[in-house]
Amino acid sequence: MLPSQVTIVEVGPRDGLQNEKQPVDTAHKVELVHRLQAAGLREIEVTSYVSPKWVPQMADNAQVMAGIRRAGGVRYSVLVPNLKGLEAALAGGPATRPDEVVVFGAASEAFSRRNINCGIDESIERFAPVVAAAHEAGLKVRGAISCALGCPYQGEVSAEAVEHVVRLMKGIGVDHVGVADTIGVGTPRKVQAAMERALEHYPLGEVSGHFHDTYGQALANIYACLELGVHHFDASVAGLGGCPYAKGATGNVATEDVVFMLNGLGIATGIDLDALVDAGAFIGDVLGRPPVSRVARAVLAKRAAAQ
Repeated sequence: MLPSQVTIVEVGPRDGLQNEKQPVDTAHKVELVHRLQAAGLREIEVTSYVSPKWVPQMADNAQVMAGIRRAGGVRYSVLVPNLKGLEAALAGGPATRPDEVVVFGAASEAFSRRNINCGIDESIERFAPVVAAAHEAGLKVRGAISCALGCPYQGEVSAEAVEHVVRLMKGIGVDHVGVADTIGVGTPRKVQAAMERALEHYPLGEVSGHFHDTYGQALANIYACLELGVHHFDASVAGLGGCPYAKGATGNVATEDVVFMLNGLGIATGIDLDALVDAGAFIGDVLGRPPVSRVARAVLAKRAAAQ
């Protein structure tokens, strides 16, 4: 039996925008968050506290957090790469304080060494003081496992490798674990195998899926997770966020497409699809391009034809 309700973590403001080469104004980022929460999103990944040298798009993290009119019942999360990032996220006090922080690690040894110059075990252990400090500050910690279904450097990634990272994250006290198909090569049965390993260590409510649509498999992979009872998923409005390892390919699955599918399955999300399409159209106008979401394009075309 499929879940009756699904929670979507909207990652567009952070994961979606971080690779944009053109600077996006702080006011536009804040407006996007406002539109998303008005559309019914209750989990929003807003920004990341990383060095502006590496991710210049996120240099205004504190200003974005300070500019948000917080809505009741909405949880605002930020990504932190280390203890310095967490300290920066907490430095502004209540006005900029997140409700949750996200830490990350790869299921691929090759990816970990290529990107952060250390192995998987060491990369997760580095987050132990971050998790401890976040808990001391009263924040929930979500862990993201990248390259869980495939790696651009080593190719196949096994379910056993995913479970290894899940164990490590559990060991340092991470509250919630997300299985991420960073390059979008996963297919339903492989996704289920990886998810089943995560579910051996975390309860259903603390496991989520993060799927890229590079090979057009994201919705099928989400459905495969629903069959296991998984009911938390990341998605990005308008399909924001390209895939850095497949030039020209789409990245994050579009929130509009996920919501449309869930509506068709009779699964509640609490999200107003029309308002969500408007939010995607807004940021698309800011970036100067139409949304990647097929549902958004269909809705917008239908509206234009009706005028």
